[in-house]
Amino acid sequence: MVSKTRERFIEVARQLFARKGVENTTMNDIASASAKGRRTIYTYFKSKRDIFNAVIATETDELLGRLKKIIELDLSPEEKLRKYIDCRFETMSEIVSRNGSLKAGFFRDVRKVDRARKLITDKESHLLKEVLEEGAKKGVFHIRDIDAASLVITHTLHGLDVPYVRDNISKEGVTQEQLKTYITRLILYGIQGDPEKENTSTE
Repeated sequence: MVSKTRERFIEVARQLFARKGVENTTMNDIASASAKGRRTIYTYFKSKRDIFNAVIATETDELLGRLKKIIELDLSPEEKLRKYIDCRFETMSEIVSRNGSLKAGFFRDVRKVDRARKLITDKESHLLKEVLEEGAKKGVFHIRDIDAASLVITHTLHGLDVPYVRDNISKEGVTQEQLKTYITRLILYGIQGDPEKENTSTE
């Protein structure tokens, strides 16, 4: 019962944040929409920021769960990395779509975005590290500092979230699929040359 009540508050809050915006949603709004009393919601959450963080944690847990399944697949490290990047961008796009739009107040507030990212960066970097370590052990990845590499790649992918979701680089002639392909090859091969012979500009 306790778990279900808390989950109910989180889901109702997510819907209200998406529809009204975080700033325009009150704890009373969440309690009322959940058909619960104000006292009840404060049993589980101390403040709106507390429940907002719970909403973000729920969404990021979904992302981490999907990425973890990819890591557990019986695939080569290269293919895992490709699927990891594809899954990450697509899932982030789903999360944004489910929670309003990039025009919503949350996405305009850099501080909120930064706090949300800090909740997931370490966990995501740890998952990516597993792929890099596997590749290094098999001799297909040549990385001097795997810890640093996993962190840098994670932050790089985070930095591409908005351009990908907004699809604003398509105006420059780069589609979402091409973006995923280019960033994957850049990570795998650097800028010394892609061993694949195909012309990437035609993909």
